[in-house]
Order: sequence, then C-alpha cells, then structure tokens
Amino acid sequence: MTRRTRTALPVDDLFAALPSGTLVAGVDEVGRGPLVGAVVTAAVILDPARPIAGLADSKKLTAARREALAVQIREQALAWSLGHAEPREIDEINILQATMLAMQRAVAGLATRPDQVLIDGNRCPLLAMPARAIVKGDALVPAISAASILAKVARDAEMQQLHLRHPGYGFDRHKGYPTAEHLEALRRLGPLPEHRRSFAPVRNLLTPA
Repeated sequence: MTRRTRTALPVDDLFAALPSGTLVAGVDEVGRGPLVGAVVTAAVILDPARPIAGLADSKKLTAARREALAVQIREQALAWSLGHAEPREIDEINILQATMLAMQRAVAGLATRPDQVLIDGNRCPLLAMPARAIVKGDALVPAISAASILAKVARDAEMQQLHLRHPGYGFDRHKGYPTAEHLEALRRLGPLPEHRRSFAPVRNLLTPA
C-alpha cells in the first residue's frame, strides 16, 4: 500500500513528470462538516480526448451549473465512482478516518484502475496505487474538480431525499450543516437516526444534563 501526505511539486510540474498515458484519478469529498448524513466522496478519471469546459471547485458553481457539469462528467469520463461512509461509521471511527474510508471505496469502485490518484487536501488514504494530496486541488486539477462536483451533486440529492422524509429540519436548504435553523429543529424535534451522534450539537442533546 502507498501513502503520500502532500505533493512536493507544483501541479504543472507534477503532471509534466508523469509518463505519457498515465491514468490519473481525482478524488474529493463533501460532507465532513454536517451533523447528518454520510460523507460522500467521488473518484473520476477524465478522458483527455474529451475535455470538459468549466470544471471548477464545486463550491464556486451554482447548483444548476453543477448539475449540468455532473451530467457531462458521468457521460464523458473514462471512469467515475462514488464512495460513502455512513453516520454509524463516522461515529465509530471519527470523521477523518471515515472520510479516508469513503475515498478508498470511491477509488475501489472505479471500473478502470488508475495509475496515480490525486486527492484534494493534505492527507491521503492508504491505496493500492501511488497517491498524492494537493491542497486546493479542487481548483487546480480538473479531475479533482470533477470529483468535487459529482460528490456535491450526489450529497445534495441525498439531503433532498432526507428533506422529503423529514421536512421539519430544512435539509433542502442547509444540507445538514449546523445552521441556526438546523440547531433549532434539532432542539425542537430531536435527532434522527441519520444524525451523527459523535458531533457535539447532537451528542449534547442525547446526554442527560
């Protein structure tokens, strides 16, 4: 297994150093901060012959633009995959380790094995192929941008489904993040099974004073 914590090369130099034909997967996550639901990751291998214009950090795009790009990515990428770590797993092993687990699952789910994996952030999970972490990679590496878009679109859809089942919490608006609206709903309605028990606002409600 290979583990790298961060790239020692500028991104342009990193790509220049890769042999021609190297299959590069970009990986990113969405959902480390919310109080509810899974942390969702995506892995994407883009097709150099079918470039996708407009790829960027998913947080910088409108919801409509993310949705449109997600369709293109799923249609034009050489391979893509989603990975999840559920609230129970987050509570058992902590959010950082659960994120690493979800990234491993996304990479393992790719129909095509990559030669190199580039991950947004400053930590890499243990993988069976070389991996590098790139700070702000979602703004620098198109494959990571694509992964951030797929993960964001997937998790937002899951929050919309949760909202339909439990409309009183406002999941369609805050996506599970600890906004004032969400915290007030938690106090009024109590935690759902999908809430992360190890996160302080939820844990405090479940712990007798």
